[in-house]
Amino acid sequence: MNASNAFLLDTNILVYAYDPRDRDKQERAVLVLDHLASDERAFVSVQCLSEFFNVVTRRLPEPMIREEAVVRIERLARICRVLNLTPTAVLEGCRGVVHHQMSLWDALIWAVAKLNQVPCVLTEDAKHGRFLEGVLYLNPFSPEFDLSVLSR
Repeated sequence: MNASNAFLLDTNILVYAYDPRDRDKQERAVLVLDHLASDERAFVSVQCLSEFFNVVTRRLPEPMIREEAVVRIERLARICRVLNLTPTAVLEGCRGVVHHQMSLWDALIWAVAKLNQVPCVLTEDAKHGRFLEGVLYLNPFSPEFDLSVLSR
């Protein structure tokens, strides 16, 4: 797999695309998702799809009905390359917890990106510009974020 110009989208990016509470974040999330999906450079992990279902059906002020969430996940799975969470990724994620003081869930995202050679994770859950063992973290909602990094 050549993922050298790919981006792994964290759950928060996916959720903001459907959460109308913050229109600026929603607009940015949709822009990022559409831009990367059109070039087939959007990646998600199965973990993110699972977390997306949980958040949009339980934590939003106006939760999505489950059937609609399933339709949204089906669409995300069509427009993004879905990466599996393997035993190797779990072990690497646990190493990330121990050596990099990450939460398990964030470490699993990092491990999936690292092991699949996806060089960048888009998330608001890590310091913008952090570089960790070959994986760069960018926050698309940060004033420092430059949309041109999404271009080929």
